Amino acid sequence: MAERSFKKEVEYLRLGEGDTFHGEGILAITKALLQCGVGYVGGYQGAPISHLMDVLSDAQDVLGELGVRFEANASEAAAAAMLAASVHYPIRGAITFKSPVGTNVASDALANLASGGVTGGALIIVGEDYGEGSSIMQERIHPFAMKSQIWLLDPRPNLPSIVRAVETGFELSEISNTPVMLEVRIRSCHVYGSFETKDNKKPPLSVKDALDNPMRDTSRIVLPPASYLHEHEKIEKRWPAAVEYITKNKLNEFFGPKTGKVGIVMQGGMYNGVIRALQRLGLADVYGESDVPLYVLNVTYPLCDDEFLSFCEGLDSVLVVEEGQPEFIEQAMRSILHKSDLTTKLAGKGVLPMAGEYTGEIMLNSITAYLKANCPELLSASSRSPNRQVEIAGLEKLAKTVPPRPPGFCTGCPERPIFAAMKLVENEHGPHQIASDIGCHLFSIMPPFELGGTTMGFGLGPASNAAFDGGGKRRPISFMGDGGFWHNGLSTSIGNAVYNRSDGVIVIVDNFYSAATGGQDVLSSRAENPSKSTNHPIKKALEGVGVEWVRQIDNTYDVSAMRATLEEALTTDHKGPKVIVASSECMLNKQRREKPLQRKDIQNGIRTTKPRFGVDEEVCTGDHACMRLSGCPSLTIKKLDDPLRDDPIAHIDQSCVGCGNCGEVADAAVLCPSFYKAEIIHNPSKLESFIAGLRGGIINWLQNRRSRSRLEFGNN
Repeated sequence: MAERSFKKEVEYLRLGEGDTFHGEGILAITKALLQCGVGYVGGYQGAPISHLMDVLSDAQDVLGELGVRFEANASEAAAAAMLAASVHYPIRGAITFKSPVGTNVASDALANLASGGVTGGALIIVGEDYGEGSSIMQERIHPFAMKSQIWLLDPRPNLPSIVRAVETGFELSEISNTPVMLEVRIRSCHVYGSFETKDNKKPPLSVKDALDNPMRDTSRIVLPPASYLHEHEKIEKRWPAAVEYITKNKLNEFFGPKTGKVGIVMQGGMYNGVIRALQRLGLADVYGESDVPLYVLNVTYPLCDDEFLSFCEGLDSVLVVEEGQPEFIEQAMRSILHKSDLTTKLAGKGVLPMAGEYTGEIMLNSITAYLKANCPELLSASSRSPNRQVEIAGLEKLAKTVPPRPPGFCTGCPERPIFAAMKLVENEHGPHQIASDIGCHLFSIMPPFELGGTTMGFGLGPASNAAFDGGGKRRPISFMGDGGFWHNGLSTSIGNAVYNRSDGVIVIVDNFYSAATGGQDVLSSRAENPSKSTNHPIKKALEGVGVEWVRQIDNTYDVSAMRATLEEALTTDHKGPKVIVASSECMLNKQRREKPLQRKDIQNGIRTTKPRFGVDEEVCTGDHACMRLSGCPSLTIKKLDDPLRDDPIAHIDQSCVGCGNCGEVADAAVLCPSFYKAEIIHNPSKLESFIAGLRGGIINWLQNRRSRSRLEFGNN
């Protein structure tokens, strides 16, 4: 159950010649694939392109009508291996995943694909997850493209440019027999706009047709001596063919005047930021007409030397806007200028920050500084206006005022009680060596739990603890999610632990979905998926690879049971890995499924109950130990009106989903008994309404009676 359904939007994919598409970048990419006659698509979900997989999944009827094969792959490596269908057959294929981690996983298949080359167009759509909106390490896809000599497209963030990049990407791949990467940033994926559509095309050769007529060419297989020739072929044939196609079809774009004193070269994905900065300086209008010559690299690799030198001719200086580090494009352009007779100076990193996302403020300040140093006469008065100084001061003040907010579990998350139980275990047995993993459970490293010291990759939590599995005083503990388990963990972590007779404890956090990427189904999901095979228990897979000590917990909110199972795993005499499968449904997905049904029942007059939890103000002592073992966003503090009680007490706000974790934690840790459970009843029976009215009347009478006898402090 993905976090968002595209059932309605996918109907726009049926638009034909002369129609106008309105929507966001992800849907535009999907429509472009269909217009290009793609034969098969696959991928693995992950920000910022998670929605592309969700769109493809919801569009399976449209894909089926065209004979397009869709595969929701088990990992990025599986997705990249799919492109083997384009090695010998003239079939266009596309895959998608986020970068750089997805590319790291897929690197083996991609390197082999790039070596042997392709016959059909092979397009790799990577989400450039760089900057402060990212949840991963800060790296770029550019060096991988350079390393394997895969051509890299970085289109301007608007729908016509993105659609054209898909079309030309396939053509570039076929003409140069090279796979092509299409890099899209978060802003590109979710930018809204329009473009003129074309008819969808059935693939000229479908995968079914190819299956009936198998082909092979040993010169495309990466084995000696063919593999030695592939490198020469890249340089002598594929690269020149790519450069010729890029320049002939004008994939890179020029804007602004043809002459001037200074110019700006940029990645296509940086175009909107550059134009916005120039607009604020009075050097461009809202339509993108610029007073500064601009060279937009919709293809960032390979670079076209003659095209770049032509742009630099007559300019005193050029600024290279390249987000991220190292400065690969800037270094290459310096080399091109050095080998030429031009005296144009090049600026880039230094004027612009070496690392970090190029936000609007950074882009404006950097371009302003560059123009002041190299062409001050271009600057308009608006760049030195009081309003500009007020804007900068306001941003700096905001950054100092707003407190940092560390990431944490959602309200009602079933993973929170697992780590509350772990804290209770450590309180008794002392601190343990704990390895974390990629997924929602990684938030356990943050307050209030502060558990886990490393995270090495998806499904690698237990493997990363292998070095500590040496019979120490305490057993190492590692965590892994169900998504990571099926992605990579079963073989790399669990199989490794069984083979090496690990004595560690492994906790598999099973929330029924690949939750961190948007709630997509996995093999062990409990839901019935009409197009995929689900309901394959993790416990059976563990036993199948040789794990003998397995404990299944089907209600993680039972903190006492979770605590007891952890203690058993840490103290048992069993030799070999101890694996706990802690299962409860992701609360976000549960609420997405149940809330619409509840609303419908309420509207139809059906009796419906909703559990809610609260804190008794008279009982709560205000020590807040419950918060230190929970961290739930709905559990906060409240200041009492009672002048004799200065300390704020615990309070549960309206965002509570009634999971009961706060009460369970208080009970398991033997804290105060101030938590209570109540049920909100919609459409109650007549008897329930009468009893509620009677209770309310008695309570009001007792409260009024008490308040009359309460000692009050007046002004006299």
